[in-house]
Amino acid sequence: MSQPIIYLGPTLSREKASKILDADYRDPAKKGDFLRLSINSDEKRYIGFIDGVFLHDYPPSPIEVYHLATRKNIELIGAASLGALRAVELEKFGMKGIGKIFQLFKNGIINADDEVAVTFVQGKNILQSEAMIDIRFNFFLAYKCRIITKQTKKRCVRIAKNIYFPFRNYEDIIRLAQEQYPSVHDELENFRNYIFKNRDSLKARDAIKLLKYLKTKSE
Repeated sequence: MSQPIIYLGPTLSREKASKILDADYRDPAKKGDFLRLSINSDEKRYIGFIDGVFLHDYPPSPIEVYHLATRKNIELIGAASLGALRAVELEKFGMKGIGKIFQLFKNGIINADDEVAVTFVQGKNILQSEAMIDIRFNFFLAYKCRIITKQTKKRCVRIAKNIYFPFRNYEDIIRLAQEQYPSVHDELENFRNYIFKNRDSLKARDAIKLLKYLKTKSE
């Protein structure tokens, strides 16, 4: 069986991904990438859609993804980022969604593209901003670990949501929260130390789930 094709960018490093699944890893999907795929329709092929472009170029449109999802012998799986969004839109046409973020979009708990959108250095896939969904996740984890209170969590998430997505980062969120709520200055310093050592990513977790799902298909 041919290698799965995986569109992967800053959500998970190629090094980590390759340790989980031997695949044909490609850069974040942009408009036209799926239409240009040359695939033998007589052979079952798996395509994992994790990352797509947001600001650097046009992303694959729903209709483009639809044409790929409905091709013979193609299983298209989305997760973690733009792939999760497109999977929600096209699940009824055969695209499969995997992971928590897919479920959050599907159930209407989150509904905006900017929840997963980030900016990154093209070619190197190095993050330049933080995804809103990961910001929510890390503030939630800090609250569960009793680093911050529930009220501080809500305030910081609200501040983050009001920052345009290419500029979201923890330093600015902490600074703005300390300016607006001086009484929690020390609490936010504790969060600063916490996030430096314990930063997690729901997007990365979901990307790993997709890769592990495809690994079961190749065994």
